Amino acid sequence: MNEYMDILVAVDGSSEAKLAFYKSIDIVKLEENARLHIVSVIDMFSIDEDDTSYREREEQHIRDLLNSYKTIAKEEGIDHVETYITHGDPKVNISKDLAQAVEADLIVCGAQGVKNAEHFFLGSVSEAIVLTASCDVLVVRRSVK
Repeated sequence: MNEYMDILVAVDGSSEAKLAFYKSIDIVKLEENARLHIVSVIDMFSIDEDDTSYREREEQHIRDLLNSYKTIAKEEGIDHVETYITHGDPKVNISKDLAQAVEADLIVCGAQGVKNAEHFFLGSVSEAIVLTASCDVLVVRRSVK
């Protein structure tokens, strides 16, 4: 029996998040009743409060991304798929708030997201997840050649 029944995968549109998504599909397939939780966090600190049109476009982009991933998961034979959009700090929302809410056994994320430059100033989201999550974490990176 697979010890991972509730797998939470964080996606943000980056190539490494896409790899993390496909890795999470492989893991979910190991157990018939495993559940896949796909999350994307809209970092409200990086969005101008007054720019509502940008916020709305970002929100729609994330909805489209999550719907696309949900469709792929269903096509791959995953029966239990849920998607979530949260707002705030991805470093907190993923590893603490949402992981606890869905009782995640495993968090899967890419090593670098779309905002790679932020790492130099704030530290990476994946690093924060590894340090603060109460469950196992799998960090997926693209192969280095």
